[in-house]
Amino acid sequence: MSNYKTCRKCGAPLGSDDIAIYRKLVFRAAEDFLCIGCLADYFKCPREEIEKRIRYYRESGECTLFR
Repeated sequence: MSNYKTCRKCGAPLGSDDIAIYRKLVFRAAEDFLCIGCLADYFKCPREEIEKRIRYYRESGECTLFR
């Protein structure tokens, strides 16, 4: 069952950026998601790196997930 409201790992509430970056980096047709913190753990990178990518995609205006 799809869950657009909470992180599947920690249960934190999800925002539109959490869902968009998960779909961009992991699986475009995903129906359950990780929050930014858990996604950073998944990729073994700092949270700031995920946030930097979100800013990049939003500012570029090219990705429809971040409009």
